[in-house]
Amino acid sequence: MRDDRSARTGVAVAFATMSYDLVIVGLGSAGLTAAEFAAGLGLRVAAVDRGRLGGDCLWTGCVPSKALLASARTAHTMRTAHRVGITSVEPHIDLETVWRRLRAVQAEIAFTDDNPLRYREMGVELFTGHARLSGATEVTVQPEHGEAVVLTTRFVLLCTGSRPNVPTIDGLRAEHVLTSENLFTISHPPESMAIIGGGPMGVEMAQALCRLGVEVTILQRARHLLPREEPVLVERLTELLVDEGVVVHCSADVRRIDTAPDGTCVVHATVGDDGSKVEVPVRGVLLAAGRRASTDELGLEELGIELTPRGVQVDERGRTSIRSVYAAGDLAGRRLLTNSAGHEAVKAVRDMFFPGKGSVGAVVPSCVFTDPELASVGLTVDAAEHLYGNDTDVFRIDLTHNDRARAEAHADGAVMVVTAKGRIVGAHVLAPAAGEMIHELSLAVQREMRLDELAESVHVYPTLSSSIGQLATESAYERAQRLRWLMKRR
Repeated sequence: MRDDRSARTGVAVAFATMSYDLVIVGLGSAGLTAAEFAAGLGLRVAAVDRGRLGGDCLWTGCVPSKALLASARTAHTMRTAHRVGITSVEPHIDLETVWRRLRAVQAEIAFTDDNPLRYREMGVELFTGHARLSGATEVTVQPEHGEAVVLTTRFVLLCTGSRPNVPTIDGLRAEHVLTSENLFTISHPPESMAIIGGGPMGVEMAQALCRLGVEVTILQRARHLLPREEPVLVERLTELLVDEGVVVHCSADVRRIDTAPDGTCVVHATVGDDGSKVEVPVRGVLLAAGRRASTDELGLEELGIELTPRGVQVDERGRTSIRSVYAAGDLAGRRLLTNSAGHEAVKAVRDMFFPGKGSVGAVVPSCVFTDPELASVGLTVDAAEHLYGNDTDVFRIDLTHNDRARAEAHADGAVMVVTAKGRIVGAHVLAPAAGEMIHELSLAVQREMRLDELAESVHVYPTLSSSIGQLATESAYERAQRLRWLMKRR
C-alpha cells in the first residue's frame, strides 16, 4: 500500500509500506546467519544492504585474506622444502595472478552460499539501498534510484558491521593508503609496504606479503604484537616473523607520512622507550589500526539508542535501549569476529521470538591465521592470575614433544592450558592448524571442565591435538598420585 507522509517530512512524497516480523539491516556474517535462521522459523523476514551480500568477511576480510595466505604458504613451502628432504626452490610469484585467484574465490562464494537468489528462495525479501531507523518498529529504505520504501516490523536487527579505523597522522591521505577495503581490489600490492598496526590483520598480511616477495615493516603502537593474545606465544611468533624477513617495530608512534608525487612514501615514527626516530621509505602503506562500528546515518541517536566508543550499547540479550531493536556483530562492539557475529545474531533472533530470556554471551574462540596459527579461548595467564591469584595453574607442552609436528618439520609452537581452582579458564595454541585444535579446549572452558577430564577422550595418534591429550594425561596422572592412598593393597 501507499502512505502519503508529506506531513511528517514536509515533502509530498509517496512511500510504499510493507510489514514484516523481522527487518535485518546489514547482510554480512551476522545478517545472513540471522536471515537464514529466521526464515527457517517461518517468519516474514526483510533484509537490507547497501551493496553486495557477504559483508566484510567475504569482500574485505576473512575470505580474501585466507586465499592470500594460502598462496603465501605455498611459496614458503617451496622455499623450505629442504626441511623434509626435498630440494628447495625459489618460486616464481606472479602477484597479479595471486590477486586474480583471491577474487575468483570471492566470486565463487558470492555465486553459491551468498547468492541473493538463495535467500529469496528461503523467503527472505531483499532490499538494496540506505536503511534508516524511522521509528522503533520502522525502517525506511532509500534506494539509489526511485522512491523510498517503509518497512514496518515487530523487531529490527542491526548488523551493519565495522569499518577500518583511520588514525590521525600528519600527512596521511586516504587516496594514498591501503586498508582492508581496497587491499584486495588492486591488481597487485606495492613492492614494499609499511603496515601500521600489529593486530591480527596487520600480522597476517605482514607474513603473507613478505612470503610473496614484498618488503614489509610493521609499526605497532603497543609494546608487543597481538596484545590480546598470550604474550609467551606471541613472543615466539614474532621471532618467526622476523626470521622470515618481516621488520617489526613495537612501541612505535607514527608521527608523519610524507608522500611524493609518484606515490612513494616515507613513514616517520618514534620507537621504543627512548623515542628513537625511524624513517621507513616504502611504496605503499597499509592501515591495520583497528576498526570502528558502522553507526553513521542509521538514525540511532535520533531515536535515543545509546552509543559507546565501541559501537551500539546492548544488554546481555542483544537489545538496545529500544526493546524492539537489537544489534549483533561488530556493530555491538563485543568481539570483532565472524564466528561471534553469527552466534550473536542467532541468539538475538531466538530472544525475539521464543519464550524466556536469551543471552548473547558465550565462550568464543579466536585464531590469528599466521603460520603457525595462534588460537586462543578464555583468559590469558596474566588475566587469570589477576582474577584468581595463587589458585591459577599453567600447563604447557611444546610441539618439540609432538611426534606429528616433528615428523612434518613444524615443531615451532606450544599448547598452554590455564586453570583456576582446578577448572580450565583459558587455552592458547601456537601450531599449524591451531584454529582446528582450539574447539576441544573451547568446550572445556564453556563447561568448566578439569584438565584431567579431557584424558577421558582418547586422541588420535599421531596428531597435533594429541598434545592436548598429553597435557590432560599428565594432569590425570598427577590426580592419581594424590589418590594413591585409595589403592588396593595386599
